[in-house]
Amino acid sequence: MLPFSREQFLSVFVDYNSAIWPAQVGAYLLGCLAIVLLFGKAAYADRMIAGVLATMWLWTGIAYHEVFFSTINKAAYLFGALFVAQGACLLYSGVYHDRLRFGFESGAAAWVGMALVTYAAIVYPLIGMTTGHRLAETPMFGVTPCPVTIFTFGLLLLTVRSVPRWLLAIPFAWSLIGGSAAIVLDVPQDWLLLASGWIALPLVVLRDRQAVEPA
Repeated sequence: MLPFSREQFLSVFVDYNSAIWPAQVGAYLLGCLAIVLLFGKAAYADRMIAGVLATMWLWTGIAYHEVFFSTINKAAYLFGALFVAQGACLLYSGVYHDRLRFGFESGAAAWVGMALVTYAAIVYPLIGMTTGHRLAETPMFGVTPCPVTIFTFGLLLLTVRSVPRWLLAIPFAWSLIGGSAAIVLDVPQDWLLLASGWIALPLVVLRDRQAVEPA
């Protein structure tokens, strides 16, 4: 049993979206930048993409969880700490140590990655609006937990080097937490979130194993 109602949950998004505007536009610009860098391969592209992901996790952990969601659910302080930790991990591994290599190499992992990126940025809000949510009630790309998690899985599938497994732990945990709550709260655009971890994790592991196998 959740400690808040569906109405309270949606009202948090109304307040949050109003308070942070136009950060939503900035999030979409960052997302577009990540995709351009993915295919353009400019200098420091990998570090910049990792920085985009880190920014989204840090922002969501602090602004959404700690400041807004905590008003109806005290567990949000723990959730916020996890999101900040994931942001820090992305900064440490992807920006500081430059261990992530993003790119598109044709294969199941890459195509699923592109599908998840597209879903998080475009399909996700459209499903929300077509199933009765006002735009103000919609969890927006780049600044709310579930789209950020789906987008992260998408970009981690769009890598061409082995991904450190610990970068998948918190996104996978949130896919279960957020996805399960979505069923209870009737947020249909989050149903894919529940499956996203089970889809992305095996694909990343399989792709990484195939990459190191001798020809």
